[in-house]
Amino acid sequence: MKQLTAIIRQEKLEVLKEALFDAGIRGMTISQVQGCGNQHGWKEYVRGTEVLLNTIPKVKFDIVVDEDQVDGLIQVICSATHTGGVGDGKIFVTPVDDVIRIRTGEHGRGAL
Repeated sequence: MKQLTAIIRQEKLEVLKEALFDAGIRGMTISQVQGCGNQHGWKEYVRGTEVLLNTIPKVKFDIVVDEDQVDGLIQVICSATHTGGVGDGKIFVTPVDDVIRIRTGEHGRGAL
């Protein structure tokens, strides 16, 4: 099993949710996060004072799937969230040793 963590633009939240549902993904965890990438923020002026905004609001999706689904889901995520601009986001793929459903005690694929 693998965990896909996608950090994307806020405006792509609903688009990605629908794309994942259409791809047959039943469960996901969605979090509102803040961070900075290569651009390290930008400067704005508030009441004449320069302010450095170095964290940007983003949305984080965590999904655990079988290894054979990873490549297809990466394509779904990229297609749904790509704008071509700086700040489109990142996808991280990490191994998952086990999953346990608390209610039933099931392990592995059955718990997904």
